[in-house]
Amino acid sequence: MSETVDIIRSVAELRARVRYWRDQGLSVALVPTMGALHDGHLTLVKAALELADRVVTSVFVNPTQFGPNEDFSRYPRQEEQDAGLLADGGCHVLYAPTVTEMYPAGFATSIHVGAVSEGLCGDIRPGHFDGVATVVTKLLLQCQPHLALFGEKDWQQLTVLRHLVRDLDLPVEVVGVPTVREVDGLARSSRNAYLSAAERSIAPVLFKVLNQIADGLRQGGAAEELCRQGIAQVLEAGFLSVDYLEVRAADTLERLTRLDQPARILVAARLHGARLIDNLAVEPAHA
Repeated sequence: MSETVDIIRSVAELRARVRYWRDQGLSVALVPTMGALHDGHLTLVKAALELADRVVTSVFVNPTQFGPNEDFSRYPRQEEQDAGLLADGGCHVLYAPTVTEMYPAGFATSIHVGAVSEGLCGDIRPGHFDGVATVVTKLLLQCQPHLALFGEKDWQQLTVLRHLVRDLDLPVEVVGVPTVREVDGLARSSRNAYLSAAERSIAPVLFKVLNQIADGLRQGGAAEELCRQGIAQVLEAGFLSVDYLEVRAADTLERLTRLDQPARILVAARLHGARLIDNLAVEPAHA
């Protein structure tokens, strides 16, 4: 374990460092984050260290993926604490560009990934995935890693990025890492910091409902009815609203009526101060 982690803020310095590693024949992994790191992020770093010789973790709160009424201004920023966690976790470089380094004056390009970015969070947060696709493309081109690791908690985002890399022939392997959960099942998220103690006690109902729907699907239940019952249960538990609770094909995100292929049950719900998302994989029973 290292006691400190190198902090790089410019594209030029990052490229020089990665070029030096590559010239030595070392493999490089990138873990893109928006900071406020928790065990879920550190699991990504650990996985990256197992797959590559050197690991870069980016910390950049990306303004282009936040809507006008979302939480960009209050999104937690704690670089010093993040740097300490990354150092303890064995990360080699913390890449922390400024907004002007990432988006210089006159920046006018956006990347849109069709189909899989539509529906779900794509409907609720218009333009969000364009912002994600654009900043991740820039990070991949800036760092030029062999691997890039993302959490499966943001399943639609992971699917968008897999399509992006495939469609643009980007020379990087996208690796999905399973969701890290609290003991009671709540998915780890930086936005969990917004929850009051009372809200935190309610939040695990999301994972409970996902598992109930998965059980129902395996027993031959109809997806729409199971999700309708799940929404009612989430609202009864104390959530303010449910943006969506749906069963989608795992790879294409097409809506499913029955469990006839590998699927993901996806949910986004609002618990007063926080919007929580989660998902669960479910496989059809083998004949």
